[in-house]
Amino acid sequence: MVSPGLSHSEYSPMAKPRNRSLWCFSDGFLYCGFVFLAFLLVCSFWSFFTPTLNFGSSIINPSSNCKESGFGVNLKSDPKDPTFYDDPEMSYSIEKPVKDWDEKRREWLKHHPSFAAGASERIVLVTGSQPKPCKNPMGDHLLLRFFKNKVDYCRIHGYDIFYNNLLLHPKMGSYWAKLPIVKAAMLAHPEAEWIWWVDSDALFTDMEFKLPLERYKNHNLMVHGWPKLIYNSKSWTSLNAGVFLIRNCQWSMDLINTWSNMGPMGKEYKKWGQVQRSTFKDKLFPESDDQSALIYLLYKEKDNITIIYLEGEFYFEGYWVEIIGGYENTTERYLEIERGVPQLRRRHGEKVSEQYGAFREGFLKEAGNGRGSWRRPFITHFTGCQPCSGDHNQMYAGESCWNGMVKALNFADNQVLRKYGFIHQDLQDSSTVTEVPFDYPADEGPW
Repeated sequence: MVSPGLSHSEYSPMAKPRNRSLWCFSDGFLYCGFVFLAFLLVCSFWSFFTPTLNFGSSIINPSSNCKESGFGVNLKSDPKDPTFYDDPEMSYSIEKPVKDWDEKRREWLKHHPSFAAGASERIVLVTGSQPKPCKNPMGDHLLLRFFKNKVDYCRIHGYDIFYNNLLLHPKMGSYWAKLPIVKAAMLAHPEAEWIWWVDSDALFTDMEFKLPLERYKNHNLMVHGWPKLIYNSKSWTSLNAGVFLIRNCQWSMDLINTWSNMGPMGKEYKKWGQVQRSTFKDKLFPESDDQSALIYLLYKEKDNITIIYLEGEFYFEGYWVEIIGGYENTTERYLEIERGVPQLRRRHGEKVSEQYGAFREGFLKEAGNGRGSWRRPFITHFTGCQPCSGDHNQMYAGESCWNGMVKALNFADNQVLRKYGFIHQDLQDSSTVTEVPFDYPADEGPW
């Protein structure tokens, strides 16, 4: 190639150089130029494949457009503007009520605008267990797998999760321990619209299903329950307080304050036990418990029931005895659908799982919900089994609890493992897996 800066005669083999030293200088100049050009090319490729490190970013710079989280939120910015966190009177303790929480949350979000998008659907799942090792030899292993199940579900759907294994109030143990944790989670996560409490002995058995939040847009608390059992039968099993979804708002703060004062930290704890026992004739023990307390509040506040959603249309949490016998039939029915719908058995990345779950819904209209349904139960709850202490309900043998848990965990795990190319062939055997074959017919393809 002829450089436009040189005449043709200077490149002609018949032309003689007019100055030898100038010619040598030109050779050296060209050589250096090519070296420099090569260096620029190497740097260009290097910068293309290597992310730029920003050493000048600051955790208090509100103008930063950092999106390193992958969810479009700025995790490195906390402006100097004062918020409720700077108020010395603000307390995480369950004993000290929070006031004006809606305004405080709104102010915090104003200072953290990157969290505004999607705020109405942002969920933090909260769960936990006891602070000491389990008495049941299998307990710690089972609780680890229950926790793994929740982590899997949250990862698939992009939810945050907090696991607590300490008593945040010394008197609020056992089933009451959840309330101090839920309140603390609300304060720790002003960016989240919902706090989702899930007991340690409950697990997700439909990893694709996503909560229909649109259904609860006018409500502040959602719990699995049945109005007729509350208001007509006055039963202490008319709802299950082991799994609930609560809005992060002042109404919820007030509810938690009233609810928790019916527990061991309250001055009238014994009285509340007597009131509950006299109200709910099927309650067998004298102490005030969180579930009976919530049902009592609903019973006495009939006019405010519209703000609480009693979910009974699907297994928001389902009694394990009714569920575990149907896992095999459910698996076969889902496989039957997939044999006729190649899109549903197409291999895909875990991050796009929600798309396939939404698509599958169109083929589950005849499956039904609840007892007798062949669709996957959303949550299977091992109420009464107590995997850590081993003090299971005497209605059933301990082995049925532990075996049922293993079966449910493997049933749920298969839905996750499949995205990694493996499954448990035997739901009662957690130690072995089988590789999932690529089974598209050669002339069909995934679509």
